Amino acid sequence: MTDTDNRPQGDTSRTFGFREVREDERQRLVNDVFSRVAERYDLMNDLMSGGLHRLWKSDFVSMVNPPRGEAPFRLLDVAGGTGDIAMRALNAGGPGTTAVICDISPEMLDVGRRRVAEAGLSERTTLIEGNAEALPFPDKSFDAYTISFGIRNVTHIDHALSEAYRVLKTGGHFLCLEFSEVQVPMLDRLYDFHSFEVIPRLGELAAGDAQPYQYLVESIRKFPKQERFAEMIREAGFANVTYRNLTGGIAAIHSGWRI
Repeated sequence: MTDTDNRPQGDTSRTFGFREVREDERQRLVNDVFSRVAERYDLMNDLMSGGLHRLWKSDFVSMVNPPRGEAPFRLLDVAGGTGDIAMRALNAGGPGTTAVICDISPEMLDVGRRRVAEAGLSERTTLIEGNAEALPFPDKSFDAYTISFGIRNVTHIDHALSEAYRVLKTGGHFLCLEFSEVQVPMLDRLYDFHSFEVIPRLGELAAGDAQPYQYLVESIRKFPKQERFAEMIREAGFANVTYRNLTGGIAAIHSGWRI
C-alpha cells in the first residue's frame, strides 16, 4: 500500500519522510536533501547499508548484462547523478555500450560529471538534468533502464514507471535496486535500531547534519513493499516481473521487461 492510499479525494499532500507536506512542496524538499549530501553520497549509502550497497550494485549491474563486444547497447540510468551505476555498466560492457545519466539534482550531476571524467568515460556518457516522471527522451530510446536507490524519492512512482516503460525499446529491461522490507525475524528489529538510532547520529558526526539521513531512513519505511512494488511494475505494462531480496530484504532488485 502506498502513502497515497486511503487519502480523501482531492488531497494533494504527500509524505516527506513521515511528515505530511503539500505535493508541490515535497519535490523541493527532496531536492534540498540531495543537494546537501551530493558530495557525501557514497558515505550516505555506506551508513544506510553498512557498506553492503557496493556488493548489491555489483549484483545489480551483472543483471544489466551489457554486451562485451561492439554491439550497440544504450543504458539510461535515472536518479544516477553520481555516475556509480553507469560507470560500473560501462566498465562491464564493451565499446558499444553507452550510458545516459539523468538526475533531477544539478549538484548530484556535478559530482557525476567529475567522476565520469576522472574515469576516462566521458565519450561514452551523457549527463542530463531531468525528472523521472517526465523524461526528456523519445519513445523506445534505450535497451535498459536502471534506477538505484532513487525511486522512493519520486513523488508519483506510477508516473516514473510509466515513463520507464515508454522510453524502453521492445525487449528492453527495467531494473530497480531499492531498500525494501526486511523479511528475516530479528534482523528487522536490528535494522530498525540501526536505521532510526544509529544512522542519523553517524550522519551528524560524519557530515555535520542528521536531518537528511533521518529523512532517508523514513522514506525507506514509506516505500511499497516487495510484492506491492512488483504489482506496480506490472501495472505500468512490464512483463516477466520478478524481484530478488538482498541481505534478508534490506534491499531488493526488481526486474521487468517491455515485451
